[in-house]
Amino acid sequence: MTHSAALPDSAFPDRAPHIPVLLTPLLAAVAPVQGIWLDGTFGAGGYSKGLLAAGASCVIGVDRDPLALQMAQGWAGEYGERLRLVAGNFSELDRYSDEALDGIVLDLGVSSMQLDLAERGFSFQKDGPLDMRMSQDGPSAADLVNTADEAVVADILYHYGEEHASRRIARAIVAARTLAPITTTLQLAEIVSKCLPRPKPGQSHPATRSFQAIRIAVNTEFSELAEGLMAAERALKPGGKLAVVTFHSLEDRIVKRFLQLASGNESNTNRYAPARADTTARFALVTRRAVGPDDDELAQNPRSRSAKLRVAVRTEAPARAVDPADLGVPQLTLPKKGRR
Repeated sequence: MTHSAALPDSAFPDRAPHIPVLLTPLLAAVAPVQGIWLDGTFGAGGYSKGLLAAGASCVIGVDRDPLALQMAQGWAGEYGERLRLVAGNFSELDRYSDEALDGIVLDLGVSSMQLDLAERGFSFQKDGPLDMRMSQDGPSAADLVNTADEAVVADILYHYGEEHASRRIARAIVAARTLAPITTTLQLAEIVSKCLPRPKPGQSHPATRSFQAIRIAVNTEFSELAEGLMAAERALKPGGKLAVVTFHSLEDRIVKRFLQLASGNESNTNRYAPARADTTARFALVTRRAVGPDDDELAQNPRSRSAKLRVAVRTEAPARAVDPADLGVPQLTLPKKGRR
């Protein structure tokens, strides 16, 4: 993929310096860092820089956002052959190295860089085109809210955003789009906000859950996550480490469930369900419970408040595919879209 010249930080004067979330506990949990690592959500490069400084001989930085790779051109050359950038999705991360990997890092969800740029359409606090596409191609959020059936919109809001007013909001979206297309972030935020009570001090913006849900649908984030976790299992060498940072309960639930199944620690929540034939551990858990930010990190980076880190180590057992439904991935029929 060809990119234009890198954009300097001065191009984004309102953006705070990028602070990678939970980097210190992550590096502690995966120590010693050595060999070949893959950063499946490269973003602004914070995790890749941390891994290289901690001792990785090479980091493969993968991102589907062309802007992330474009912005890295200004500094990536400092690392020479130790840093290799790839335009792609982490759901296919096992295709990006000819050698088995010593470690993989995934930092899920939308990046600060994407949130801070109004023209990307991720934020309900800044007016911009209703886009939300991480890869900057394929159907946008505007395409979804203006064309999807009301029932589909409601399902997306409920299952991907845990929005209990999903049907009311979906009805309002369909009513609004019959009068005029919904094309901007503030336009959608206003429609959603009118459906919900005014938030009390300290509560999140009324549109938070809806924007999350639509973004997840536009970028097929849950299916990408399930595929990415299975790809990581295939790509890691025995003893290789997987570290995943999540930012909301839905994606954390998927990661937790995957590691439970892959480590042979599946809880018997349904005594009537048939016993699984193969419970051989393909991962060993490093973090029995999710690790969150400490007080110092919260003071330095308030966006880290909902972050959770889970780490596991690959065993010698052969990789095995998992049904995404078994991970709790909602099984929705979404509008058809091209591969991004």
